Order: sequence, then structure tokens, then C-alpha cells
Amino acid sequence: MFQKILIANRGEIALRVLRACKELGIQTVVVHSTADADAMHVRLADESVCIGPPPSRDSYLNIHQIVAACEITGADAVHPGYGFLSENAKFADILAAHNITFIGPSGDHIRIMGDKIEAKRTAKRLGIPVVPGSDGAVTEEKEARRIAAEIGYPVIIKASAGGGGRGMKVAHSEGDLEIALATARSEAGAAFGDDAVYIEKYLEKPRHIELQVFGDGAGHGVHFGERDCSLQRRHQKVWEEANSPALNADQRAKIGDTCANAIAELGYSGAGTIEFLYENGEFYFIEMNTRLQVEHPVTEAITGIDLVHEQIRVASGGGLSVKQDDIKFNGHAIECRINAEDPRTFAPSPGTITHFHTPGGLGIRVDSGVYSGYKIPPYYDSLIGKLIVHGRNRVECMMRLRRALDEFVVDGIKTTLPLFRDLVGNHDIADGNYDIHWLEKYLASAD
Repeated sequence: MFQKILIANRGEIALRVLRACKELGIQTVVVHSTADADAMHVRLADESVCIGPPPSRDSYLNIHQIVAACEITGADAVHPGYGFLSENAKFADILAAHNITFIGPSGDHIRIMGDKIEAKRTAKRLGIPVVPGSDGAVTEEKEARRIAAEIGYPVIIKASAGGGGRGMKVAHSEGDLEIALATARSEAGAAFGDDAVYIEKYLEKPRHIELQVFGDGAGHGVHFGERDCSLQRRHQKVWEEANSPALNADQRAKIGDTCANAIAELGYSGAGTIEFLYENGEFYFIEMNTRLQVEHPVTEAITGIDLVHEQIRVASGGGLSVKQDDIKFNGHAIECRINAEDPRTFAPSPGTITHFHTPGGLGIRVDSGVYSGYKIPPYYDSLIGKLIVHGRNRVECMMRLRRALDEFVVDGIKTTLPLFRDLVGNHDIADGNYDIHWLEKYLASAD
């Protein structure tokens, strides 16, 4: 087991990893920018190192400074959390060159899954169902027209190196294709430094279903069930739940076994999430995230397994702590992402939190690094906390969530809490009757 882990992140995920390390008896080091000097994870860590000014490029994305912090403090491993350097293959390679363990997959696997075209090829080879579309990058309009005609309109054009909805355009007819292709390539080049795009069949009313998987790097893999992440705004997840209201037990077991077997064959090590669009009983691979997800607590709630403990165990060479038959699913869980944003315009709302009170009681968990008097800096993601609620079934979970939202108080800034109070009373949400477009339509109708 590791002696000392450096946590290369901030906010609630840094605190989440820190707690796991303490439970395992591992010393912790956190890095922080000058803007985060008073953050909760900095206060609670065994050691802290300031690595730069507020801009991420000068601090949390500064590989040289993070490696230097490892050497200064004697950290023998780095947990990257999510975001920042968590899916940076170069970072993983550099740590390995300095004999520091990256708590995550190999640089090669990060590269494969970070390239959306190569990821799709790999998924197809491993037996994972994929969306019909181009086999590689599309550079010419003539080729795009041919592929679109073969798979049928509407089609979606995506950046190969993309994410978060950037470099993504829909063409509903051949007349839309030229401008959609040009716009997607332009956005991809500007956002990612790579204008390669590919084409897929555009599904009209899919759900977003993802499978939590783990590999030990030695040919063994398991899955921890699925999460439904269909409630999204601008391709950003807002509300996640496990299990999905849309799947039955047979579908759940079949796609889970497919993903676990694929991870084993790939020789993958650590946590990963295989993401799908799901429509009319069929799954279509869209990407794989080679890291811990923001929404991992809902999986922990229904399995009782600490996924960060599992990450650390696997990275230290201890292998998986469970076999597939050991993983049991209990009840239902929902996570709401609480952002420091205006609940109507979604404009960021940095500032000082004057009063912070979290709900409690059976089945309630709040992952947050903020506190009363904490000043939210304007430089980073607006996520300030996650409310996770667990119940014996979805009805109990929804009722408990309603109660928890009523108890949650954040004063001094605007948050998205009012949005969730609206959603939990909506009939479609109560019935589990929604897709990836539902929230956008709901918000538009409320204006």
C-alpha cells in the first residue's frame, strides 16, 4: 500500500479522496492555488503545497509543479480526481518516469479512449455495441454526404478530441450537412487544437446510460452497475441516478457483462465509465471516461463499495477486492449537482457563502468542500456540492430527496437548488419518463 498520496485536484473531489486516504491510514498531500489557500481539503490534509496563482494553467494543470510537489513531500502516488489532469496521458507517463504511481489507467489506455475515433474502433473490437457512423475522421464533404446517406438522417458530427458538447453539430438533412461539418471542424480546432471530426447516426430521443467498470490490469474486470445521466443541460449532467428507470434486470445484466468482459480483454487498470446512448432497447457506445466520475457516489450508495478505496487498492497492486458475484445492488440512489449558478440563467455566482446548512438523516450524503464564510473563487467549475440520496426503492428515494432539498440551505450566493426542488415535483421525473433532451425543453418552456 502507498505511504503518501498527493491529491492533484481541488474542491469536493479533493476532500473525497482525502477522506478515503485517511480511512486507509495513508498520509495525504494536497496541492492548491493561491485562490484555494482556505479550502477545506487544504485545512484537513497532512501537508499542502501551493503550486501557483489562480489560473488553472498555472496551478492545477502545471505538471512540472505537481511533480516537484511529489518530490518535495515524498509522495509515492498521485490521485488526479476528475477533470484537470485526470485524463492526461502525458501526465501519467511523466509520473511513471519519476517512479510515482498514477492512480488510474496507463497512458496508452488514456490515449486510446481520449481519441473518440480510436475509442469507437476499440469498443467495436471488444464487442461493445456502437452507433452506426464513419470508421474514422471525415475530412471531405463528399465523404460526409456518402456516410450520411448510408446511415440515414439526422446525423451528428462530433470532434474526435472533444467533450462537453463542443465541436458537436446536428444535420437533419443534406442541406444542413455542409455548414454543420464546417462549424464542427472550426469549433474542434479552436477548442482542442485538433479539427478531426467523425459522423454518427443521431438518435432522436435517447437516454444517457453509463456503466461503472473496474479492471485490475491483469485480465480481470467487473462492473458496478449502470447510472442514468439523461437529465442534462448543454451536454452537462445535472441529475444522475442508479439504477436506471428505463432498464430491466436482463438488460442490466447483459450490458454489464459485456462491459466487464471488454475491460478484462483490454487489460485495463482502475476505474472507468463506459457511456452509451440508449433507445428502443438498444445500447450505442459514445465514449469511455478513464477516471472516476462526478456521479460515482450513487454507485457507492447502491453497492456499498467505496470506489476510491478500490482505485487505491488496484493502483497499489492489490487487485480487485470483489468478484462480479460479490457485487449486490441495493435500492435506488439519486445525485443532484449543486452549482453556484443562477437557477434560471445559469450564470456563475461566485461570492461568499454566509450560511451553509446540509440535510441529514438516513440515506442522505452531501459531498462538498464549502462551509459558512467560504469565498467561492471565480476561476473554476461552479460545482460546490453534491446531494446524494438513497432509498429502498425509487419512490422512497424521491420522497427522501424532496425532504433533503427542503432542508438544504446555501445563503450569500445563487445556486441551482431551486431547480431541483422543481424537478423533484415534476410528473415526468417522478415516472422516470425523460431523455437527454427533456431538461432543455423543460427549461425553455419555463422562460
